[in-house]
Amino acid sequence: MSATPVHGTWEPRPAARWEDAFLSGNGHHGALVFGDPDDERTVVTHHTLVRPGEGDDRYRLPPPLAGRLEGLRDRLLAGDTAAAEEFTDGRPLTWVRPFHPAFRIRARRPEGDRDPSGYRRGVDFSTGVAEATRGDRTSRVFVSRADDVIVQYVTGAGLSLDISLDHRLPGAPAGLAVGHGAVLTPEGALLSLRARYPGSDLAYTGVTLVAVTGGTTALAPPGVRVTGARSVLLLTRVRRHTGEADVLAEGRALRDLLDDAPGTAYDSLLARHLPPHRTAYARVTLDLAADPDERALAGSELLTRPRSAALLERLFAAGRYHLLSSSGLLPPRLTGLWTGDWDTAWSGAFTHDANLNLQTASAAAAALPEVTEALAALIRRQLPDWRDNARTVFGARGVVAPAHSDGESGHAYHFSREYPLHLWTAGADWLLKPLVDHDETRGERDPRTAAALADVALFYEDFLTRTDDDGRPVVVPSYSPENRPANASWGTVNAAMDLSAARHALRTAAAYDPEHADRRRALADRLPPHRVNADGALAEWAWPGLEDSYDHRHLSHLYGVWPLDEITPYDTPDLAAAAHRALELRGAENDSAHGHLHHALIAARLRDGGRVAHALGRVLDGDFFHDSLMSAHYPHRHVYNADAAHTLPAVLIEALVQSTPDRLVLLPAPLPAYPNGRLSGIRTRFGAVLDLTWSPDGATAVVRPSRTHRVTLWTSAGAEPLDLVAGEDRVLTPRTR
Repeated sequence: MSATPVHGTWEPRPAARWEDAFLSGNGHHGALVFGDPDDERTVVTHHTLVRPGEGDDRYRLPPPLAGRLEGLRDRLLAGDTAAAEEFTDGRPLTWVRPFHPAFRIRARRPEGDRDPSGYRRGVDFSTGVAEATRGDRTSRVFVSRADDVIVQYVTGAGLSLDISLDHRLPGAPAGLAVGHGAVLTPEGALLSLRARYPGSDLAYTGVTLVAVTGGTTALAPPGVRVTGARSVLLLTRVRRHTGEADVLAEGRALRDLLDDAPGTAYDSLLARHLPPHRTAYARVTLDLAADPDERALAGSELLTRPRSAALLERLFAAGRYHLLSSSGLLPPRLTGLWTGDWDTAWSGAFTHDANLNLQTASAAAAALPEVTEALAALIRRQLPDWRDNARTVFGARGVVAPAHSDGESGHAYHFSREYPLHLWTAGADWLLKPLVDHDETRGERDPRTAAALADVALFYEDFLTRTDDDGRPVVVPSYSPENRPANASWGTVNAAMDLSAARHALRTAAAYDPEHADRRRALADRLPPHRVNADGALAEWAWPGLEDSYDHRHLSHLYGVWPLDEITPYDTPDLAAAAHRALELRGAENDSAHGHLHHALIAARLRDGGRVAHALGRVLDGDFFHDSLMSAHYPHRHVYNADAAHTLPAVLIEALVQSTPDRLVLLPAPLPAYPNGRLSGIRTRFGAVLDLTWSPDGATAVVRPSRTHRVTLWTSAGAEPLDLVAGEDRVLTPRTR
């Protein structure tokens, strides 16, 4: 590997489990690389690969409940705390369509051609190249952001390989209809695999071009045998389709990527890929002054030292790398862009009531507009379905986002008695928040975001028609994912998250559209305030009489603290104190990684570095990371899941730097275990790039603004005005204690 250990990781052994395979991706295609020189296995994935749903297609549409809405509201407002349990059309719980792998590329060496000498595999985050070496043989794999192709390049003396496409992955359905193809052409062998889903006319096809330097290539169904070669270049694409795929046309497209020789082609492919990948990856870096000897350790060894600064540096770098690599056509799924098993937990879905939102939390500050654009692509593709949800469930104009999506449909159909997710109305606001943050960092408002915000505001104008005894609008029905009051059922009235989302959506839409601003701000201002309960905590439900349930993995009620800026120690100190008390009382329930890191993000906003460190420690100490540095949902590496991997960079950034369009907070929640460091390239929401260096002796921040603006600078010493002039760097020296 050419990368320093901070910007890559390595292992002394091949991956025995797909969860430990090193990852590469371009936001469309993904690759899981095992790195075994005797049996090279690369699992291929693609964001579009979701298995067609089984069962009644009517259950994949939002339930037609609008005609019963007013009756439900009457009952909930009259005190019938279980009324929402009957607000259904009687359908069974229907999961969204599951994400799955395509196949694996296998390049096996004959028994007599295996070299037992020294082995090492690694992945370079700055290039996206996963590399394995043994003796004189090297295999390199990357997924090109420029050419949208999986590239594998094997070199060595006298290479002999049996190469095939193998669909036999864990959980593959027995009824999967698979056909293989292999033909020899002047440019190389062309392998294909077509798989049709059981009971469907949908299929996907993978095509691999095998270009060989030296030696011979012969058909060896279902693949080819290469003998005595100096190098072998594999180019692979996969696509989902109906009808028949034109394999020869796909092969011609791959051959067009070749130069005169396969070796030259690899260099050219890599050279085109590096600028978009390396530029994005290198924008932000974190240096915690780690021990150089620890930085040099293999990832598996470093994971046994959970409080090591070198581990946190590497996890920060890996998190940004994996987040970037899984974002393109779509944002990251629950598993990012990768899985080696057809039975992916929770369908490998986009889960909008915490998981996707946490994974994309760092996009604006960590300078990854590629992630924001992928999220925007998901939203824009699904807006028509969101309108169906609003009309069909609530009889309203505008949009309502579902809690789960497979990337194709945006319809709200995944719900049950215990999870009445069809009642949740805050999702669109949460999903659009990163797009608003991105607009603030660049100082321009995207008209497409403005249009989506207008749709959200339109929904609230139609939906907020009931009032309480004080004449304030009431959110009814209301739902706080995925919790329930201690003395009531799940669907209820005035969940704190719903109140915060409605206020934020209306005010943000007003800021984007002055023509309707007064009406929307007036409605937002009439919404009821948050409630503080008898424990002094911000209540999860602002409706009188509803009691809190504290031991839960979700922290939906603190949405106003993070990601919003509705509740802050600076503007609303009393509410911030109540929110902090609510955070203190919150249990960890089932130790989900997303719960711990969500807790940390909120603690950082409330300036509680000790609580950030404790929540982060629960993840670092809990054995949540695979050797690949992709994470798990539960402790002890149980259930492959990207939440921790992708969210960890956001936690560290929020602990060190926070911004709004009018405020800069330096070192709001510093972590005592890491007293020295440098965070470079952070984007602020007032249009500046910031580098921060800190030590026990003090801190220095260099602010490079792109627009002239006055903000309030907050440090441990208090607040002061900060006048910024576009193009003029400012050097700040805040106190660190």
